[in-house]
Amino acid sequence: MEKWIIRDVLEKAFKEDMPAGDITTDYIVPENAHSRAYMITKQEGVIAGIEVCIEAFKMLDPDIKINTLVKDGDFVEAGTRILEIEGKSKALLKAERTALNLLQRLSGIATITRLYVEKIIGYDTKVADTRKTTPGLRALEKYAVRIGGGTNHRFSLSDCVLIKDNHIKAAGGIKKAVKAAREHVPHTAKIEVETETLEQVREALESGADIIMLDNMPLNIMKQAVEMINHRAVTEASGNVTFDNIQEIAATGVDIISIGALTHSVKAMDISMKFE
Repeated sequence: MEKWIIRDVLEKAFKEDMPAGDITTDYIVPENAHSRAYMITKQEGVIAGIEVCIEAFKMLDPDIKINTLVKDGDFVEAGTRILEIEGKSKALLKAERTALNLLQRLSGIATITRLYVEKIIGYDTKVADTRKTTPGLRALEKYAVRIGGGTNHRFSLSDCVLIKDNHIKAAGGIKKAVKAAREHVPHTAKIEVETETLEQVREALESGADIIMLDNMPLNIMKQAVEMINHRAVTEASGNVTFDNIQEIAATGVDIISIGALTHSVKAMDISMKFE
């Protein structure tokens, strides 16, 4: 992950958390005080965001000493020490919440992603995220998905053409929408079409869509759609994906299963920082 992306997020986070300083730490902690602390997990899960966490402390104390005991992608048990930190007490206290917030959220995303990925081991299907990310944190959250073993869908509206139901209505149909897109985007850009019926799948296929999204389709209809497409386009299942049904969705033969829940409703991993 590019360091400038991390620093940009952290600068905004610190401005939000300390718009006029930390009036508790600034008033009661001596300027020359030094402390040692450690971060410890309070539940099991997959760690993601170590670099982000370290950078948070370094931005407030460039001379801080940090000993990393785990790396991103490691599965840890509850009670695992993941970082040991030594430096200016004020820096540790001021960076603590921002560092933890990001580390906990990214680790939560990596953990739930790993669970979904492991659920469909044996199927030739990938788990992907969506654009349902926290504003301003997309690059970090999509990184966490990768750490959890998932893949990334488009990062922004500029990455590829994704013609959804409202685009279809506004453009006057799938064929018109795909044709208009082909006339404007470079040949390197992919065009994806969201479909809800077999009729729409057929139209998207005839229009030359590169990727066909099968949105909220019943499993029997989805299987028919995959057979109809027959590898002439990449197939993506989306909508109402859960731990209970992801195996059945993968069994239809789709190439990708995109899951908004990886980022939009994830539970943060419980991690805390303790002073020694």
